[in-house]
Parts: sequence; structure tokens; C-alpha cells
Amino acid sequence: MRSLLFVPGDSQRKFARAAEGAADGLILDLEDSVGAGRKAEARRIAAGMLATPAGTKRRYVRVNALDTGMTLDDLAAVMPARPDGIVLPKCGGAAPVRQVSLWLDAFEAAHGIAPGRTRIMVIATETAGSLFGLGSYAEAGPRLSGMMWGAEDLSASLGATANRADGRWLPPFQMARDLCLAAAAAAGVPAIDTVHVDIEDLAGLEADAREARRDGFGAKAVIHPKHVEVVNAVFSPTPQELDWARRVVDLFAGSGDAGVLRMDGRMLDRPHLRLAERLLAAHGESRAGAGAG
Repeated sequence: MRSLLFVPGDSQRKFARAAEGAADGLILDLEDSVGAGRKAEARRIAAGMLATPAGTKRRYVRVNALDTGMTLDDLAAVMPARPDGIVLPKCGGAAPVRQVSLWLDAFEAAHGIAPGRTRIMVIATETAGSLFGLGSYAEAGPRLSGMMWGAEDLSASLGATANRADGRWLPPFQMARDLCLAAAAAAGVPAIDTVHVDIEDLAGLEADAREARRDGFGAKAVIHPKHVEVVNAVFSPTPQELDWARRVVDLFAGSGDAGVLRMDGRMLDRPHLRLAERLLAAHGESRAGAGAG
């Protein structure tokens, strides 16, 4: 996936527009975009959204955080409609993921869903305390499918008056971003860049997305449909990257067990092979290399 579009869980109109758009994944939101008095109605509407065809789009539901006491009610409402995954906000580490995994075991069994089918994506940096749990996600279990960092809630948690200056993340937020990226890599799941909150600032959005992809993020969350095209373009491998990746995979495939090779005058080793395979997978290609090594 390249783009994940948040959709208010109580808006059929916005869901219909999102379902017709180019986002790779939709996150039906039962948390921040839904008022306290609309939670029950949003659950009902979101379940209906999940029951409608969405083509190849993956559909996730952002439930309310565990400390609200509403998470189980959210899951009970949407799990019969078989979402692809759950987005767990304000997550503090592996333990909450394991707790939700146990609940999902029960809901999958109750509704005839294949065990482990429902994945969990976490928003991993929304509270000050969550920063200290980032290293634990490698033990979160097999349902963990992605880690997103967030800056807006973290600002409130830290008491910060701003999180950016001159278009750049201020140090506490840059630290949270980088730690989430490293934690996702350690856990073996994609890191997902946070949303760009200025809806009309497409140049800033593109700059954010390019920096994220450069650094190793695999996708970006977005809050408005007009952001999807920009993000998809940035996170799509270029023809030059795909050509390089195919040549690397083919070179290793024909080299037996060689660990280090040379191409275009540069040294290649197994990390280059893994990068090449990841680029091709993002493009929908599956090419047999010489193993992960």
C-alpha cells in the first residue's frame, strides 16, 4: 500500500467518494472524527460501509482507544462485516496489541472468520508514554501489520504549542517519527508516515512524502481525497528504480550462493537484494531472487 485515507465512520457520503478514489486503503474512523453522541450510529454506519464492495482497497477500522472503554463495543459492531484490519490508536506498546489480538481471536471464531485474518495497525506515538514502548513491538505477535506515527495528539500530550516550524518537524516530533520508523523495521512491518494536516498545501505534502519514502516509510496516511494522488505518485517506484530492481534480482538469481556481487561498478550484497524485492513487490511483481540471506 502507498496511501491510507481516513474516512469519518458516520459519513456515507465521504465513504462513497473515497471508495471511488485511488487510495490503496481506507480507514473508517470511529475515534477522533466522530462526536461522543454519534459513536453508536457511527458503528452501525461503518459496518454497512464494510459490507459494500470496495474493489481491491483494503478496509480498516480505527476503533476508540483502550482507555475509553469503547473498544469492545466497536469491535462487536464491525467484526461481523469482516474488516481487513483494526487501527489501534494511542497504543503504548506490544501489550495492548496482544490484548486486542485475544479479542479478535474470539470475534473471528464467533463469525466464521479465518483465524488471524484481521490484522492490527497501531498509531504508535500519540502519547508521551508511548515513546517508551516502541521497542516492544517486535513481540506484539503476528497480527501486527503496520506502525503509524502521529504528531497532533502527541503535541497535546507533551503540552507543545507547535510541532513544526518553517515546514520542518521540531525536535521532539522528529524523534518520535524516527523512533517509529526504527521500531517498525525491528518488528518487520511497514512504517506509515503521519497525515499532512494542511489540506491545501500540496507542495508541503509532496515534500513530506518524499522525505518519508527516502527514509524508509512504506506508505503515508492522508485526511483528504485530494492528497491521495500526490502520495501515490511519490510512493510508486519509478521506471528507473524498477529496472534497477529487476536487474539486481536477476543477477542474484543467476549467481548461486554469492553474497556480494558487482553491478554498474558498485558493490551489491543481500540488503540490496531485499530492497530490490521490496520495490518489485510494491509494484505488484513477484520475482524469485536468491533468498533473503
